[in-house]
Amino acid sequence: MTTLSTAPSEAAAAAARTAHVYERVRHVIPEVEWPAFAEDVEAIGRLKRERNAVVLAHNYQTPEIFHCVADIVGDSLALAREAERVDADVIVLAGVHFMAETAKLLNPGKTVLIPDLRAGCSLAESITAADVRTLREQHPGVPVVTYVNTSADVKAESDICCTSGNAVQVIESLGVDKVIMIPDEFLAKNIAAQTGVEVVTWAGHCEVHERFSPADVRQLRREHPDAVVLAHPECPPDVVAEADHSGSTAQMLDFVVTRRPSQVALITECSMSDNVAAEHPDIDFVRPCNICPHMRRSTLSTIRRSLETMSHEVRIEDQVAHRARRAVERMLAV
Repeated sequence: MTTLSTAPSEAAAAAARTAHVYERVRHVIPEVEWPAFAEDVEAIGRLKRERNAVVLAHNYQTPEIFHCVADIVGDSLALAREAERVDADVIVLAGVHFMAETAKLLNPGKTVLIPDLRAGCSLAESITAADVRTLREQHPGVPVVTYVNTSADVKAESDICCTSGNAVQVIESLGVDKVIMIPDEFLAKNIAAQTGVEVVTWAGHCEVHERFSPADVRQLRREHPDAVVLAHPECPPDVVAEADHSGSTAQMLDFVVTRRPSQVALITECSMSDNVAAEHPDIDFVRPCNICPHMRRSTLSTIRRSLETMSHEVRIEDQVAHRARRAVERMLAV
């Protein structure tokens, strides 16, 4: 006679052992789905201890990464700042390639890993170092303010970096009447509207935010008249004009936490709403969002494999790194 085993599967056993972690995401991940994540969550925790590693995750990462394996989370500015303070030998960047490069710039002596080399960025790919040099020739003496969503090569050709959260402060800190702001055209125009500085733009766009339209916001208001609409400044200016408030992902989060709207719509990447909703289940999130395919390349399995195989390591030429680091450090000093 054959006796069927009643022992729980490995996935179920891992789910039981990580039940305390699941509590962080129980409002956004159904309990039946947790066993599919639990083994990787458990393995990543063990590998982080063995490798003396930390995981940095952008606000656009999915909840099982953001809340369950990340040690440091935030927008590009927060990750850049915290990367300098990391007390670990290995940094795994759950985000896109330019973020991993920035972490490496600020931690040249540490090993920085990106789980998937295909995790790019439409903004970073919209401009090259040669393009920046051409802009300088066309506008001699005008400082170049470069969004952190760029390659190290582009940062190296710049005077100072900025994020969507500190762009106004960075530009105003220069004390000039005109700047070149690259590569996001919409961010540059939205920031220009907040300063008295003339801004030369570049026609780069985020493939997530450029797809939102004023009509989307108006339809959302018709369907959800009580919703507070928050738009990322990478959205087109006419979308920002339709919103109640505009700000970086960190500024959006601060608005939700401090203002406590009963219903809110975040005009940005999908996972942002899921991550905020996990911690604030009393707030109703309308989700008129678009998905970033590059952010989705970081998964629990790719993070686990990255730590197991120590891949893929980010390397930057010393000459480029020195100049790019200077532009990032100038931003952090503002």
